[in-house]
Amino acid sequence: MLKLAIYDMDKTITHAPTWTGFLVATARGRAPWRLALLPLAGVASGAYAAKLIDRGQLKQWTQRLILGGAMDAAAARDAAARFADHVVASGVFAGARAQIAADKADGCRLVMATASYGFYAGAIAERLGFDVVIATGVRHDADGRLLARIEGENCYGPAKLRMIEAWMAREGLARDRVHVRFYSDHVSDAPTFAWADEAVAVNAHGPLRTLARAKGWRIEDWER
Repeated sequence: MLKLAIYDMDKTITHAPTWTGFLVATARGRAPWRLALLPLAGVASGAYAAKLIDRGQLKQWTQRLILGGAMDAAAARDAAARFADHVVASGVFAGARAQIAADKADGCRLVMATASYGFYAGAIAERLGFDVVIATGVRHDADGRLLARIEGENCYGPAKLRMIEAWMAREGLARDRVHVRFYSDHVSDAPTFAWADEAVAVNAHGPLRTLARAKGWRIEDWER
């Protein structure tokens, strides 16, 4: 039976959420004046907290503010590579590295499933030895530039499970012939936890810790 080890990324593998870090690092190198717009990004975050916009809209708005409406594909690749080098050098939990190595030694196919954009999450995943990345897509214009628009679904909550299942269908992987181990820090991933054969709540915040205890899911702390 094929074994899949599926990992969330932000705050499961990485010390901190990566989107803001990527925006700031990239703007600093490309257009530092855009950093003056960060307070407006804070306003957008407040609108999300007030449920006036959803997470996908928040992601699109902050990208437009800090990176502009379009970004050259080559520049995006370079920015993603630099950011991934930084994150992997100093921003990954030692416990995550150890578990990734253990799952690989156990014969698992390593899958990253993250709400982060795939164009930079993929660079992080590659450096950590992942085989597959399932992530939020970004639209491109006719010239191949990355737009401040999501392509498809934001890979978050129930959408993450739908995207994992769609990937499995494309790969011809029948659910009853695959053993799934799933790691995440956040209760929004409850649908994928419930679907997995082994659910591991990692660095869990309060709501997930409570749910994990009620469901009998394993709880681990990779922050130590």
